[in-house]
Amino acid sequence: MTEIANDSAEKMDLRAALIEKIGGYMTAHAIGVVAELGIADLIKDEPRAGHELAAESGTHEPSLRRLLRTLTAVGLFTEPEPGHFALTDVGSQLRSDSPDSLRAFSRMFCHPILLRAWQGLGHSVTTGERAFDHVHGKNFYSYVADQGDANRLFNEAMSEESRIAAGQLAAGYDFSHAKKVIDLGGGDGTLLAAVLSTQPHLRGVVFDSASGVAEAPDALKRAGVADRCEALAGDFFQDIPEDGDLYIIKSVFQDWSDEDSRALLRSCRSQMPDSATLLIVGSVLPETASTDQPIMFFTDLNMLVNTGGRERTESEFRVMLQETGFDVRSVRLGAAGPLSIIEAVPAAAL
Repeated sequence: MTEIANDSAEKMDLRAALIEKIGGYMTAHAIGVVAELGIADLIKDEPRAGHELAAESGTHEPSLRRLLRTLTAVGLFTEPEPGHFALTDVGSQLRSDSPDSLRAFSRMFCHPILLRAWQGLGHSVTTGERAFDHVHGKNFYSYVADQGDANRLFNEAMSEESRIAAGQLAAGYDFSHAKKVIDLGGGDGTLLAAVLSTQPHLRGVVFDSASGVAEAPDALKRAGVADRCEALAGDFFQDIPEDGDLYIIKSVFQDWSDEDSRALLRSCRSQMPDSATLLIVGSVLPETASTDQPIMFFTDLNMLVNTGGRERTESEFRVMLQETGFDVRSVRLGAAGPLSIIEAVPAAAL
Protein backbone atom coordinates (compact mmCIF):
# COMPACT_ATOMS: atom_id res chain seq x y z
CA MET A 1 0.00 0.00 0.00
CA THR A 2 2.87 2.36 0.82
CA GLU A 3 4.36 1.88 -2.66
CA ILE A 4 0.96 2.57 -4.26
CA ALA A 5 0.49 5.66 -2.07
CA ASN A 6 3.95 7.01 -2.96
CA ASP A 7 3.29 6.43 -6.65
CA SER A 8 -0.05 8.19 -6.37
CA ALA A 9 1.51 11.16 -4.53
CA GLU A 10 4.20 11.50 -7.19
CA LYS A 11 1.60 11.46 -9.95
CA MET A 12 -0.44 14.11 -8.14
CA ASP A 13 2.65 16.30 -7.84
CA LEU A 14 3.36 15.90 -11.56
CA ARG A 15 -0.25 16.65 -12.38
CA ALA A 16 -0.23 19.77 -10.20
CA ALA A 17 3.02 20.98 -11.77
CA LEU A 18 1.55 20.80 -15.27
CA ILE A 19 -1.79 22.34 -14.29
CA GLU A 20 0.03 25.24 -12.60
CA LYS A 21 1.91 25.94 -15.83
CA ILE A 22 -1.28 25.65 -17.89
CA GLY A 23 -2.78 28.32 -15.65
CA GLY A 24 0.06 30.74 -16.33
CA TYR A 25 -2.21 32.90 -18.45
CA MET A 26 -4.53 33.27 -15.47
CA THR A 27 -1.64 34.54 -13.36
CA ALA A 28 -0.73 37.05 -16.07
CA HIS A 29 -4.30 38.37 -16.26
CA ALA A 30 -4.49 38.62 -12.45
CA ILE A 31 -1.19 40.53 -12.24
CA GLY A 32 -2.27 42.82 -15.06
CA VAL A 33 -5.48 43.75 -13.27
CA VAL A 34 -3.75 44.38 -9.93
CA ALA A 35 -1.09 46.49 -11.66
CA GLU A 36 -3.69 48.49 -13.57
CA LEU A 37 -5.68 49.15 -10.39
CA GLY A 38 -2.58 50.26 -8.48
CA ILE A 39 -3.34 47.94 -5.57
CA ALA A 40 0.32 47.73 -4.52
CA ASP A 41 0.43 51.53 -4.19
CA LEU A 42 -2.53 51.36 -1.82
CA ILE A 43 -0.95 48.70 0.40
CA LYS A 44 2.59 50.07 0.52
CA ASP A 45 4.31 49.28 3.84
CA GLU A 46 1.63 47.69 6.01
CA PRO A 47 -1.25 45.24 5.67
CA ARG A 48 -4.55 46.70 4.50
CA ALA A 49 -8.06 45.35 4.85
CA GLY A 50 -9.68 44.11 1.67
CA HIS A 51 -12.73 46.34 2.12
CA GLU A 52 -10.47 49.41 2.35
CA LEU A 53 -8.60 48.44 -0.80
CA ALA A 54 -11.88 47.85 -2.62
CA ALA A 55 -13.27 51.24 -1.57
CA GLU A 56 -10.12 53.07 -2.65
CA SER A 57 -9.76 51.21 -5.97
CA GLY A 58 -13.45 51.26 -6.87
CA THR A 59 -13.75 47.47 -7.01
CA HIS A 60 -16.14 44.78 -5.74
CA GLU A 61 -14.70 43.76 -2.38
CA PRO A 62 -15.50 40.01 -2.45
CA SER A 63 -14.07 39.70 -5.97
CA LEU A 64 -10.97 41.76 -5.18
CA ARG A 65 -10.36 39.59 -2.12
CA ARG A 66 -10.50 36.46 -4.28
CA LEU A 67 -8.05 38.02 -6.72
CA LEU A 68 -5.59 38.96 -3.95
CA ARG A 69 -5.87 35.53 -2.32
CA THR A 70 -4.99 33.94 -5.65
CA LEU A 71 -1.94 36.17 -6.03
CA THR A 72 -1.06 35.37 -2.42
CA ALA A 73 -0.96 31.71 -3.45
CA VAL A 74 1.68 32.52 -6.11
CA GLY A 75 3.81 34.70 -3.86
CA LEU A 76 2.93 38.34 -4.62
CA PHE A 77 0.95 39.05 -1.45
CA THR A 78 0.56 37.63 2.02
CA GLU A 79 -2.64 37.36 4.06
CA PRO A 80 -1.41 37.79 7.65
CA GLU A 81 -5.00 37.61 8.91
CA PRO A 82 -8.24 36.83 7.08
CA GLY A 83 -9.15 39.59 4.64
CA HIS A 84 -5.98 41.66 5.21
CA PHE A 85 -3.20 41.77 2.63
CA ALA A 86 0.45 42.80 2.52
CA LEU A 87 3.09 42.83 -0.18
CA THR A 88 5.93 40.34 -0.52
CA ASP A 89 9.28 41.45 -1.91
CA VAL A 90 8.16 40.16 -5.31
CA GLY A 91 4.83 41.97 -5.11
CA SER A 92 6.51 45.20 -3.99
CA GLN A 93 7.84 45.55 -7.52
CA LEU A 94 4.27 46.46 -8.52
CA ARG A 95 4.54 49.70 -6.53
CA SER A 96 4.95 52.64 -8.89
CA ASP A 97 7.16 54.46 -6.39
CA SER A 98 9.65 51.60 -6.00
CA PRO A 99 13.12 52.11 -7.52
CA ASP A 100 12.75 48.53 -8.74
CA SER A 101 9.21 49.05 -10.05
CA LEU A 102 7.93 46.76 -12.76
CA ARG A 103 4.39 48.12 -12.67
CA ALA A 104 4.48 49.57 -16.20
CA PHE A 105 6.25 46.43 -17.42
CA SER A 106 3.49 44.29 -15.87
CA ARG A 107 0.76 46.47 -17.35
CA MET A 108 2.34 46.37 -20.81
CA PHE A 109 3.01 42.65 -20.98
CA CYS A 110 -0.42 41.85 -19.56
CA HIS A 111 -2.06 44.38 -21.89
CA PRO A 112 -4.84 43.15 -24.22
CA ILE A 113 -2.71 44.24 -27.20
CA LEU A 114 -0.08 41.62 -26.37
CA LEU A 115 -2.41 39.03 -24.90
CA ARG A 116 -4.45 39.01 -28.12
CA ALA A 117 -1.28 38.59 -30.16
CA TRP A 118 -0.24 35.62 -28.02
CA GLN A 119 -3.50 33.92 -28.94
CA GLY A 120 -1.95 33.67 -32.41
CA LEU A 121 1.08 31.66 -31.22
CA GLY A 122 -0.13 28.65 -33.18
CA HIS A 123 -0.16 30.78 -36.34
CA SER A 124 3.47 31.76 -35.72
CA VAL A 125 4.59 28.21 -35.04
CA THR A 126 2.76 26.92 -38.13
CA THR A 127 3.85 29.63 -40.56
CA GLY A 128 6.91 31.30 -39.01
CA GLU A 129 5.10 34.63 -39.36
CA ARG A 130 4.47 37.25 -36.70
CA ALA A 131 1.20 36.56 -34.92
CA PHE A 132 0.94 40.24 -34.00
CA ASP A 133 0.56 41.27 -37.65
CA HIS A 134 -1.93 38.48 -38.24
CA VAL A 135 -4.07 39.59 -35.27
CA HIS A 136 -3.72 43.38 -35.43
CA GLY A 137 -3.19 44.00 -39.13
CA LYS A 138 0.16 45.78 -38.85
CA ASN A 139 3.53 45.27 -37.20
CA PHE A 140 4.05 45.83 -33.48
CA TYR A 141 6.02 49.08 -33.62
CA SER A 142 3.72 50.76 -36.15
CA TYR A 143 0.65 49.70 -34.21
CA VAL A 144 1.93 50.85 -30.80
CA ALA A 145 3.25 54.13 -32.22
CA ASP A 146 -0.31 54.97 -33.28
CA GLN A 147 -1.67 54.24 -29.78
CA GLY A 148 -0.67 57.21 -27.65
CA ASP A 149 -1.30 55.68 -24.21
CA ALA A 150 0.08 52.28 -25.21
CA ASN A 151 3.18 53.89 -26.72
CA ARG A 152 3.88 55.82 -23.52
CA LEU A 153 3.28 52.68 -21.47
CA PHE A 154 5.63 50.66 -23.69
CA ASN A 155 8.39 53.26 -23.36
CA GLU A 156 7.95 53.30 -19.57
CA ALA A 157 7.99 49.49 -19.47
CA MET A 158 11.23 49.39 -21.44
CA SER A 159 12.73 51.96 -19.09
CA GLU A 160 11.84 49.80 -16.08
CA GLU A 161 13.28 46.72 -17.77
CA SER A 162 16.55 48.56 -18.44
CA ARG A 163 17.25 49.80 -14.91
CA ILE A 164 19.08 46.80 -13.48
CA ALA A 165 21.09 46.20 -16.64
CA ALA A 166 21.89 49.92 -16.84
CA GLY A 167 23.26 50.00 -13.32
CA GLN A 168 25.31 46.84 -13.83
CA LEU A 169 26.74 48.09 -17.11
CA ALA A 170 27.55 51.52 -15.67
CA ALA A 171 29.34 49.97 -12.69
CA GLY A 172 31.04 47.05 -14.41
CA TYR A 173 32.36 48.27 -17.77
CA ASP A 174 35.55 50.31 -18.26
CA PHE A 175 34.53 53.50 -20.07
CA SER A 176 37.88 55.23 -19.68
CA HIS A 177 38.78 54.80 -23.37
CA ALA A 178 35.64 56.57 -24.60
CA LYS A 179 34.61 60.20 -24.82
CA LYS A 180 31.29 59.92 -26.64
CA VAL A 181 28.77 57.09 -26.30
CA ILE A 182 25.97 56.45 -28.81
CA ASP A 183 23.06 54.37 -27.54
CA LEU A 184 21.32 52.95 -30.61
CA GLY A 185 17.69 52.06 -29.96
CA GLY A 186 18.07 53.68 -26.54
CA GLY A 187 14.42 54.58 -25.98
CA ASP A 188 13.97 57.12 -23.21
CA GLY A 189 17.68 57.14 -22.34
CA THR A 190 17.51 55.13 -19.09
CA LEU A 191 20.61 53.11 -19.97
CA LEU A 192 22.72 56.02 -21.15
CA ALA A 193 21.63 58.22 -18.26
CA ALA A 194 22.92 55.60 -15.82
CA VAL A 195 26.24 55.45 -17.65
CA LEU A 196 26.68 59.22 -17.84
CA SER A 197 25.76 59.61 -14.18
CA THR A 198 28.73 57.46 -13.16
CA GLN A 199 31.10 58.68 -15.90
CA PRO A 200 31.32 62.49 -15.77
CA HIS A 201 33.89 62.60 -18.59
CA LEU A 202 31.45 61.15 -21.12
CA ARG A 203 29.05 62.78 -23.54
CA GLY A 204 26.28 60.82 -25.22
CA VAL A 205 23.54 60.51 -27.80
CA VAL A 206 20.31 58.53 -27.44
CA PHE A 207 19.25 57.46 -30.93
CA ASP A 208 15.89 55.84 -31.68
CA SER A 209 12.73 56.24 -33.72
CA ALA A 210 10.67 59.36 -33.15
CA SER A 211 8.16 57.48 -30.98
CA GLY A 212 10.90 55.58 -29.17
CA VAL A 213 12.90 58.65 -28.22
CA ALA A 214 9.89 60.84 -27.40
CA GLU A 215 10.33 60.57 -23.62
CA ALA A 216 14.13 60.87 -23.64
CA PRO A 217 14.57 64.64 -23.15
CA ASP A 218 12.55 64.61 -19.93
CA ALA A 219 14.24 61.42 -18.67
CA LEU A 220 17.71 62.84 -19.32
CA LYS A 221 16.77 66.06 -17.56
CA ARG A 222 15.49 64.17 -14.51
CA ALA A 223 18.75 62.23 -14.39
CA GLY A 224 20.75 65.46 -14.47
CA VAL A 225 22.67 64.60 -17.63
CA ALA A 226 20.77 66.60 -20.27
CA ASP A 227 23.71 69.01 -20.64
CA ARG A 228 25.92 66.12 -21.75
CA CYS A 229 23.46 64.12 -23.81
CA GLU A 230 21.13 64.75 -26.73
CA ALA A 231 18.22 62.73 -28.08
CA LEU A 232 18.10 62.16 -31.83
CA ALA A 233 15.38 60.50 -33.90
CA GLY A 234 16.23 58.44 -36.95
CA ASP A 235 16.40 55.03 -38.60
CA PHE A 236 19.44 53.04 -37.50
CA PHE A 237 19.18 50.87 -40.60
CA GLN A 238 19.89 53.94 -42.70
CA ASP A 239 21.89 56.52 -40.78
CA ILE A 240 23.52 56.64 -37.35
CA PRO A 241 25.73 59.24 -35.65
CA GLU A 242 29.26 58.80 -36.99
CA ASP A 243 31.35 60.40 -34.24
CA GLY A 244 31.06 57.96 -31.35
CA ASP A 245 33.84 56.14 -29.56
CA LEU A 246 31.49 53.55 -28.09
CA TYR A 247 28.21 52.30 -29.56
CA ILE A 248 25.76 50.45 -27.31
CA ILE A 249 22.91 48.31 -28.63
CA LYS A 250 20.80 46.92 -25.79
CA SER A 251 17.93 44.47 -26.24
CA VAL A 252 17.53 45.41 -29.90
CA PHE A 253 18.71 42.43 -31.92
CA GLN A 254 16.06 40.26 -30.27
CA ASP A 255 13.45 42.39 -32.07
CA TRP A 256 14.74 41.60 -35.54
CA SER A 257 15.21 38.70 -37.92
CA ASP A 258 18.68 37.49 -38.86
CA GLU A 259 18.46 39.41 -42.13
CA ASP A 260 17.48 42.65 -40.41
CA SER A 261 20.06 42.17 -37.66
CA ARG A 262 22.80 41.79 -40.24
CA ALA A 263 21.52 44.91 -41.99
CA LEU A 264 21.77 46.83 -38.71
CA LEU A 265 25.29 45.59 -38.09
CA ARG A 266 26.34 46.53 -41.63
CA SER A 267 24.89 50.00 -41.07
CA CYS A 268 26.95 50.29 -37.89
CA ARG A 269 30.11 48.98 -39.55
CA SER A 270 29.86 51.36 -42.51
CA GLN A 271 29.27 54.49 -40.42
CA MET A 272 31.04 54.08 -37.07
CA PRO A 273 34.76 54.97 -36.87
CA ASP A 274 37.23 52.12 -37.30
CA SER A 275 38.56 52.93 -33.84
CA ALA A 276 35.15 52.62 -32.14
CA THR A 277 33.85 49.75 -30.03
CA LEU A 278 30.43 48.10 -30.24
CA LEU A 279 28.73 46.75 -27.11
CA ILE A 280 25.79 44.40 -27.55
CA VAL A 281 23.86 44.09 -24.28
CA GLY A 282 21.19 41.41 -24.23
CA SER A 283 20.29 37.82 -23.58
CA VAL A 284 22.62 35.10 -24.83
CA LEU A 285 20.90 31.74 -25.03
CA PRO A 286 22.75 28.60 -23.96
CA GLU A 287 23.56 26.24 -26.79
CA THR A 288 21.13 23.68 -25.36
CA ALA A 289 17.94 24.49 -23.43
CA SER A 290 17.68 23.88 -19.70
CA THR A 291 15.50 24.91 -16.78
CA ASP A 292 18.11 27.35 -15.42
CA GLN A 293 16.92 30.57 -17.12
CA PRO A 294 13.43 30.11 -18.53
CA ILE A 295 12.78 33.86 -18.90
CA MET A 296 15.07 34.24 -21.90
CA PHE A 297 13.31 31.36 -23.67
CA PHE A 298 9.95 33.01 -23.07
CA THR A 299 11.44 36.24 -24.39
CA ASP A 300 12.53 34.34 -27.50
CA LEU A 301 8.98 33.07 -27.99
CA ASN A 302 7.60 36.55 -27.35
CA MET A 303 9.78 37.84 -30.18
CA LEU A 304 8.41 35.14 -32.47
CA VAL A 305 4.86 36.22 -31.69
CA ASN A 306 5.23 40.00 -31.67
CA THR A 307 8.23 41.24 -33.63
CA GLY A 308 9.54 38.42 -35.79
CA GLY A 309 12.88 38.56 -33.98
CA ARG A 310 14.64 36.02 -31.80
CA GLU A 311 17.16 35.52 -29.04
CA ARG A 312 20.51 34.03 -30.07
CA THR A 313 23.31 31.87 -28.75
CA GLU A 314 26.90 33.05 -28.39
CA SER A 315 27.94 31.10 -31.48
CA GLU A 316 25.13 32.68 -33.51
CA PHE A 317 26.20 36.16 -32.41
CA ARG A 318 29.82 35.41 -33.30
CA VAL A 319 28.89 34.24 -36.81
CA MET A 320 26.61 37.22 -37.38
CA LEU A 321 29.26 39.71 -36.24
CA GLN A 322 32.02 38.07 -38.30
CA GLU A 323 29.85 38.14 -41.42
CA THR A 324 29.22 41.87 -41.03
CA GLY A 325 32.81 43.01 -40.48
CA PHE A 326 33.30 42.74 -36.72
CA ASP A 327 35.58 40.72 -34.49
CA VAL A 328 34.43 39.69 -31.02
CA ARG A 329 36.78 40.92 -28.32
CA SER A 330 34.95 39.40 -25.34
CA VAL A 331 31.69 37.81 -24.19
CA ARG A 332 30.73 38.32 -20.54
CA LEU A 333 27.70 36.23 -19.68
CA GLY A 334 25.42 37.75 -17.05
CA ALA A 335 27.60 40.86 -16.72
CA ALA A 336 24.66 43.30 -16.92
CA GLY A 337 22.17 41.98 -14.40
CA PRO A 338 20.25 39.25 -16.23
CA LEU A 339 21.85 40.29 -19.52
CA SER A 340 25.23 39.62 -21.10
CA ILE A 341 27.75 41.94 -22.76
CA ILE A 342 29.37 41.20 -26.10
CA GLU A 343 32.23 43.55 -26.96
CA ALA A 344 33.14 43.75 -30.65
CA VAL A 345 35.34 45.96 -32.80
CA PRO A 346 35.62 46.57 -36.56
CA ALA A 347 37.66 43.72 -37.97
CA ALA A 348 40.46 45.95 -39.15
CA ALA A 349 40.89 47.34 -35.63
CA LEU A 350 42.30 44.16 -34.08
